[in-house]
Amino acid sequence: MLTVDFDRLGVGPGVRAIDIGAGQGRHSYEMLRRGADVTAFDQNTQDMADVAEMFGALAVAGEAPEYAVGRTEVGDALRLPYEDDSFDVVLMSEILEHIPDDEAAIAEMVRILRPGGMAAVTVPRYWPEKICWALSDEYHEVEGGHVRIYRASDLATKLEAAGLEVTGSDHAHALHAPYWWLKCAVGVENNENPLVRGYHKMLVWDMMSKPWVTRVGEQVLNPLVGKSVALYLRKPA
Repeated sequence: MLTVDFDRLGVGPGVRAIDIGAGQGRHSYEMLRRGADVTAFDQNTQDMADVAEMFGALAVAGEAPEYAVGRTEVGDALRLPYEDDSFDVVLMSEILEHIPDDEAAIAEMVRILRPGGMAAVTVPRYWPEKICWALSDEYHEVEGGHVRIYRASDLATKLEAAGLEVTGSDHAHALHAPYWWLKCAVGVENNENPLVRGYHKMLVWDMMSKPWVTRVGEQVLNPLVGKSVALYLRKPA
């Protein structure tokens, strides 16, 4: 389940890319499959161990080019251990909403991106997220939870103030917005609710089978109810 369009970032052979806040690595794996030199970066040690193992499995299975390199790093997004201008592509997907000092994280992202390089930043979309917060305190009042809701225009302003140019935007995951509204309505941890279980089963089927009816339907609905907003950016040369 990808939130980012990597064609818009020019990810391919020889590109140095970093996935900041990589989590379970879904975007890192896609960049490796495209032949990039990928660093998955996250503060969670276990997640990075799992991602490193999957990088190896992808290589063994021949799902990534032999020349592609995947590595992991555990650390703090506010203090990235890299030199200035180290990467051609930088990704921050669904992490800024968790970071109290988001401007410091953005500054670090911009610092390690080379002039002329591309970046993508994704966060939960404003109004679907507002509904989740209205339905459930449990949804966001947890350790490591969401600390703010972004308007896309406000996020773009912060990114531009840090020295990036917005080159485009998009929305993703329309099918997931109602799922989270439902979970917030019945209890975020209430996974045994029949409606939650049924909807989750449909989402898993969609991700595994990719039937045309849901793929087309989500493309149509993304501009209306897409749960995530993605901003595409360039660091001026």
